[in-house]
Amino acid sequence: MANQDGADALFDAAAAALASADTGLMLRRLVGDTAAGVAILDPQLRYRYVNPALARMIDMPAADLLGRTTAEVLPDIENRPDVLRQVLRDGKPREATTSGRTRADAPDERRWWHGTYHRLEIDGRAVGIVGIVLEVTDSRQQQHDLEHARARLALLADAASRIGTTLDIERTCAELANFVVPPLGDLATVEVLPIDEAEAITKAGPLRLHRTALACVPELRSRLGALEPAGEYVRYQPGSTVARCLETREPILRQLPAGDEADPSAPDSVQDAALRAMGIHSTLVVPLAARGQVIGVVSLARARDAPRFTGDEATIAHELAGRAAISIDNARRYARSQGVALELQRALLAEPGNPHPNIELASRYLPSGTSAVVGGDWYETVRLAYGRTLLVMGDVMGHGVEAAVDMSNYRSMLRYVASTDLPPHRILRQLDALISQSDSGRPATCMLALADPARGRCTFSSAGHLPPALFAADSATELLEVPTGPPLGTGVGGYESVSADFRPGQVLLLYTDGLVERRGEDIDVSLARLAELRLPVTGDLDALLDTVLRRLVPQAAEDDVALLAARLRPRLASEDLPLPGAEADEEIEPEPGVHPDPSRSS
Repeated sequence: MANQDGADALFDAAAAALASADTGLMLRRLVGDTAAGVAILDPQLRYRYVNPALARMIDMPAADLLGRTTAEVLPDIENRPDVLRQVLRDGKPREATTSGRTRADAPDERRWWHGTYHRLEIDGRAVGIVGIVLEVTDSRQQQHDLEHARARLALLADAASRIGTTLDIERTCAELANFVVPPLGDLATVEVLPIDEAEAITKAGPLRLHRTALACVPELRSRLGALEPAGEYVRYQPGSTVARCLETREPILRQLPAGDEADPSAPDSVQDAALRAMGIHSTLVVPLAARGQVIGVVSLARARDAPRFTGDEATIAHELAGRAAISIDNARRYARSQGVALELQRALLAEPGNPHPNIELASRYLPSGTSAVVGGDWYETVRLAYGRTLLVMGDVMGHGVEAAVDMSNYRSMLRYVASTDLPPHRILRQLDALISQSDSGRPATCMLALADPARGRCTFSSAGHLPPALFAADSATELLEVPTGPPLGTGVGGYESVSADFRPGQVLLLYTDGLVERRGEDIDVSLARLAELRLPVTGDLDALLDTVLRRLVPQAAEDDVALLAARLRPRLASEDLPLPGAEADEEIEPEPGVHPDPSRSS
């Protein structure tokens, strides 16, 4: 009851003060020393009385406030003018929380107030408003900080699921650029130091960075002509914003100079001119650092209609870039490992053994797309006595440098064992025993084809490998039936040999599973696709392999593909004479068809 009496006395005194154009002694006694801010406004919302507490809240002397409207005193105040007009119209008291900036020298400092507003009346006529205000900046700031922290965590959590979905560096950088536009900027570029120039930031002279990604809002797409596109190399002068960002490892906020203020000799002059032509007014350059090493930068920019970057946004961008940098560095390390394995594999496959002149060969190696890693596919040819050539196709299980190294070891073993002139099934038996003795040896599939032009035949033996294909001009493609033993390295053995006719005009194709297999598809369906091929067998063998790859392999191969094609050259008349030692050779070579010989058991 006492509170109501005090409120009624305040309202009566305030109304009387407005009616008499005098603040009144009673009003000063009632609210002069209170901690709450009290203001009396006339119907035009001009200050007629302000107690000391409110003057301190607004940070202006009371004398400077009198006679001025609320909009003049607090031009960016939110919500309150509408609330005051509603109270004047219908006389219903209202409460409202408002915020605004009260100091010109602190534009980023926002304050909050909670006020109660009552209409003042004399004889039923509205003469003004009395407002009682408490500052709640601390509690509102805490709430704002909590909401901001939640939003930041949500942003970072979203980034973790959308950036780094693959080990492809270009795609990872594109995911980062697309993620920050438009939440943090109207334009974003991601640039990384070349893998072979990791120490470039310590060298004198311009920096060379690879622009791996660029993203922008739709309104800027037509104005990108002045910028280097993604995929190009960009050079930055010493002292430029990017160079300083890489050196300090700290974000750099920058307001671009106007056209007439630009210094053509400044380190950023070329880049600034391109950005100003697009309507960009401010930039934020953030380092990409992972595992103690700077690997590049992400640059954000805002156009004319957007506010300039704040320090808080720089902090968020820095955290985001730090997390994205781990994914980009993983992609860089993967690319480096892929490059080593690929170069090793290509070097090992570049010089297969020389076949006899009576056989024509062509080979191909096609690495898989970027979604997989380099495998252990390989091929080899071994020149043997009496005009025979051993053709080999193998596939080491697993991927990466280790698989390529094992492939090299198995290839060396194969050359050694094949030099003893054993039949194909016994060569596989020896290889299986040697590989299984190693604790670190990986299993491998292998197909051997011993081509014997003098007899017009080829003897095959398989260790878990797909069947060879035989192309002929006058018949359908034939997938040869070869008994399939276990992969090499299991120590089980059990390999058999089978022979088939192989004559001039036919093309023999050995291949690895990447040529035909597709994820989720039955192998019989895959092999049927190969059997349906009809190819010209009289032309260039390299062209034939190109046709096979074009028809069977998608643009991005799911696995490595190795191919080896062989064709017999037509024999001269002198070559029809019996070969020296043919009888001895006949003893170890099987006749056409499968021969259940005890020596072929494991």
